[in-house]
Amino acid sequence: RAAWPEAQHPPACLLQNIVSKHSSQFRGNAQHDALEFLLWLLDRMHEDLGAASPAQQARVPEEVGCGTGGRAVQPQWRPVPRAVTCPALAMSHRSSLTCPHCLKQSNTFDPFLCISLPIPLRQTRALNVTLVLQCERRRFVRVGLAVPLLGTVAELREMVAREGRIPPEQVILAEVSPRGFLRSLGDTEELGAAGEGAPLYAFQPPPARRTGCPRSLPASPGGTQPEGQRLLPAAARSSDCLHRGASGRILLLLCNTVGAGTQLARFGPPLVLREERGVSWEQLQQSILAQLQALLRGEVRAQGTGTLFRIRLAGGSAPCAYLSPQDPRPLCHPAIDRALQLSGAGGPPHVKLTVEWDTSTKERLFGNIQEEVVQDAESVRLQQQAHRQQHSCTLDECFQLYTKEEQV
Repeated sequence: RAAWPEAQHPPACLLQNIVSKHSSQFRGNAQHDALEFLLWLLDRMHEDLGAASPAQQARVPEEVGCGTGGRAVQPQWRPVPRAVTCPALAMSHRSSLTCPHCLKQSNTFDPFLCISLPIPLRQTRALNVTLVLQCERRRFVRVGLAVPLLGTVAELREMVAREGRIPPEQVILAEVSPRGFLRSLGDTEELGAAGEGAPLYAFQPPPARRTGCPRSLPASPGGTQPEGQRLLPAAARSSDCLHRGASGRILLLLCNTVGAGTQLARFGPPLVLREERGVSWEQLQQSILAQLQALLRGEVRAQGTGTLFRIRLAGGSAPCAYLSPQDPRPLCHPAIDRALQLSGAGGPPHVKLTVEWDTSTKERLFGNIQEEVVQDAESVRLQQQAHRQQHSCTLDECFQLYTKEEQV
């Protein structure tokens, strides 16, 4: 302080020469870390103003509990004990340890010049969910949600239910890729990976009421069976399993695909319908075509008992992957029962079916239709914009995270 007049600023070279006399690490013309210099300067000024003796800086004796406990760290902005006439630059940091068993508490005080504060990270991520609703005005709509990183699918189900204004127990969550269904989501699953494997869909089941009898059976000309049809063995058909009961209705999720192998592609929207367990293949085919009526290029008339498509259980094993047109009650097969059991907790039990069309039949009935057209809600843009922006936080939030109690 005596090296230059009080009202003047020292030249940079003079400041560097003075600092280098007292600290060898800052000698020379090489670049030096500004934070290290600041800490060194504060420490020397602290000593110059009258640092406390080692006896005065000793820690407060700890009261040891019975082992483990919870630790709450709080910065206490008070000077370290020293002479009354000497100011200090150091602060005192109090670390409090409380035993959860005997509730004894010990406090430790440490002087410090700076604190490395953690920065709170974003706790949510943007997730788009396509709602398949029964409301004609909002049949297909994609919404944007801010889902917790460490939550469960049950929380996502509640959020989707609020967006669709439907009860949570009616929501079916499933991943649907451009090739068809991947999997359904159960409530106990972690939310971190949901929607990463494929776009996420939320289905609302139709009302549980009986409908009228299906219309006459449409069929392809000639009533021939498509190539590649894998039929179930006669010993494994539902006619041998009728003791399980053919009454009641079953919830079916459907998606339409065309092609095979690497050329397999989904077209049209995924659908959901209720059907009687005891229906025949012809009646099931009628119900599926009725759901696709809006997509057909023209009227499809009944021309025999042939099959227009194949029906495969999504995720089913090889011998029971396909339902058989020769099965009098295909939805009563034990493979359907296993699929219902594997649908998981959360949402009503359901079975995922893939309707496979030959390329020629698909082009004749549907033309060049591709995937469904989905309307994006305003929340999609808002959530993407909010999560693209850099996460900001206040200094107070950093201190709150630093002093948050933790279990050790």
